[in-house]
Amino acid sequence: MVRPVVAPGAASATTSRLSPKRLYGFLAAAEMVTWALLIIAMVIKYGVGPEVYVRIFGMFHGVVFIAYGLVTIFVWANERWSASRGILGLLTAIIPFATLPFERAMLRRGLLSDTWRLAPGGDAAQGPIEKIQAMALRSPRLAAAVGVVLVAAITAVLLFIGPPGGSN
Repeated sequence: MVRPVVAPGAASATTSRLSPKRLYGFLAAAEMVTWALLIIAMVIKYGVGPEVYVRIFGMFHGVVFIAYGLVTIFVWANERWSASRGILGLLTAIIPFATLPFERAMLRRGLLSDTWRLAPGGDAAQGPIEKIQAMALRSPRLAAAVGVVLVAAITAVLLFIGPPGGSN
């Protein structure tokens, strides 16, 4: 995939402080950290008792898990990953501590960019998913707000359905 070449220090419509590489790296690390917090809370629960930590860190992990999934889909579209690579990216969130190694593998293979391909001044959007992404990249603050609402809505629906493993 060809990316626009930008001279150091030059402004470009397609460059962003929050590039696909940085955003995906942040969420991959956050997902891994929240897994660790949840596992520590479970050890505390079954070792010394208080369940409150599982509820707190479980909710925190759940929110980051959903955000990681949404960002994976967003980056998948930007980077034009194959279906198998995108699905693998989503599946890594289920396996404790797998998101960061996956993200590092994508970096080593050059599959995470410093630019948003569909940002204003970039590639033309083709298909409904790319059109949604291009629209989000034209209004990043609105897109971030919509993303927060989407994560909250998905979290609310999942809480309504019930916690993983049923209630204790």
